[in-house]
Amino acid sequence: MEYRPFGTTGLDVSAIGFGCWEIGGGYGDIEAAEFERAISRALDLGVNCFDTAEGYGQGASERALAAALGNRRDEAIVVTKFGMGYREMPNLRDSSPARVKASIEKSLTNLGTDHVDVYLVHWPDRNTPFEETMAALEAIVQEGKARFVGLSNFKRDEIEQCNTARRVDVVQYGWNMFDQRMEESVFPYCEQESIGVMAYGSLAYGLLAGAFNKDTVFAADDWRSRAPNMGSIKLFESLFGADHFTNNIAAVEELKVLAASHGKSLAQLALRWTTSNPAISTALVGCRTVAEVEDNVGALGWDLSAQDLNEISAIFERNGVNTAPGYWIEEA
Repeated sequence: MEYRPFGTTGLDVSAIGFGCWEIGGGYGDIEAAEFERAISRALDLGVNCFDTAEGYGQGASERALAAALGNRRDEAIVVTKFGMGYREMPNLRDSSPARVKASIEKSLTNLGTDHVDVYLVHWPDRNTPFEETMAALEAIVQEGKARFVGLSNFKRDEIEQCNTARRVDVVQYGWNMFDQRMEESVFPYCEQESIGVMAYGSLAYGLLAGAFNKDTVFAADDWRSRAPNMGSIKLFESLFGADHFTNNIAAVEELKVLAASHGKSLAQLALRWTTSNPAISTALVGCRTVAEVEDNVGALGWDLSAQDLNEISAIFERNGVNTAPGYWIEEA
């Protein structure tokens, strides 16, 4: 396993992390027993970063992760998030001090632990002064309920505001071949400030897993079936919308050829690309099975050449794929 510094936390995090959004619901049926076997196998292979959130199934993902880790909790760096999914709040968000206190207690109960390693604000609540949120996060660090804290999906200037109130230890952002928006502004700031960076959506929500074709139809209980209608979230529409999906699949087919030339799977190529950015501490990927875990770990231990990176860029250009489809953080 390849380990990297997690910002200035003093923790070393596996370059491939385990994302637990899927088990919270919204991705169709997932076998709970197989998920637990996948978590166990990930630990055996040296994966030590496990990411979940209060908002993933209203605690369902946290509870599933707790059950899967069992007595191996101490082997894991557990990251969870709060701040979104509250139907009674404007824009569904709330990062007030009261919410910080209430949500950390819920997450600790769900996770069956007395602390989390990293606690993140899932999305910015612009109705609460950021300094109030950061002060509340510092309070739970002082209480021993979180070791480190940070942000997810904040604009660069918002990270800077928060960082003046209390150091931002870790951030989390979407980053994959189809979504390269953070490279211009957010990542350089994180490198400058030595902030740990978690990449999510590393396989473009399944597009880079290689299992789809131009005729794929997603089940009604799979959120990707609704993505073409998510006009306010340009990324999702650009991935799965009818005007883009065929071109994206064509790019994926070319990427498979490039991956095969290295003796690798498409997912391994995609994850190697994701982790090749020097800002990235860990690339999160959802796993349903032991086989997926083993395949994903195969993304490590080899490198992409400059020629490979240029060819990847050329593949997207040839197929008319826009890798910066609107800055959704600005709109959210």
